[in-house]
Amino acid sequence: MELLYGLGFLLLFGLSALAGLALRMRLPEEHLSKENMDAVRLVTGLLVTFAALVLSLQLSTARSSFDAAARNRSAYAAQLARLDRCLQHMGPGLEQSRQILRRYVAAVIASTWPSEPAPTVPGMPDVRAMAVRGEDVVLARMIDEVGLAIDTAAPAPGLAAVSVRCRADYASMQERRWAVIEDGNGPQGGVFVGIIGFWLALVFLSFGLQVPRRLLSGIVLAIGVICVASVMFVIVDLALPYQGLFGIRSVAMREALADMSR
Repeated sequence: MELLYGLGFLLLFGLSALAGLALRMRLPEEHLSKENMDAVRLVTGLLVTFAALVLSLQLSTARSSFDAAARNRSAYAAQLARLDRCLQHMGPGLEQSRQILRRYVAAVIASTWPSEPAPTVPGMPDVRAMAVRGEDVVLARMIDEVGLAIDTAAPAPGLAAVSVRCRADYASMQERRWAVIEDGNGPQGGVFVGIIGFWLALVFLSFGLQVPRRLLSGIVLAIGVICVASVMFVIVDLALPYQGLFGIRSVAMREALADMSR
């Protein structure tokens, strides 16, 4: 999907530049006078300046959101492993809850990264109908069952502090879980990206109108089209943290599952 966006921007900007070149060939000479071209260059310079500012800010925002999503996922995996270790310390009475937690982590991996090999944990739910993003009812029920077991378990003598720590770990894990769910939804910036794309198309139309019909000028214009289209692709790709070329991988979650299985 993100690749299609990148190709779409490449096609849009390329056609805009070609349209500018074609328009330059058809315009009468009086429209291509030095005074007119200076006015066009002045407006184009203003557009390029604003476009560069908007693109840099948008790229920085997309990268920051992506990095935050990656940190939330790593912290979530670490908190799941910590919760499992706490359940283990509470004794064999919560062994069934540990099994549910392992099934939950395996199902999260399989549903979030369907293109990667799914882990195999006995009793894990069928993930084929689960959504890649957002909250799933089955997974929510499993994690709620773990929390209920922690709240209702009677701590063994001398393990009251461990029980309190498990409740705190569970609460922290739930907070991070919702952060991860929100990260997976991604920002709703399709209209904004479309407006920027239209704006840049006008910029390349202006470039095509100004450049002379020489091979070097055409090569430089083509390089500009490719570079700007690639920046737009990166912005769109980073906005969807679990998809595309830069998508967050399942390494942290798989390491947490491996730690639980020891």
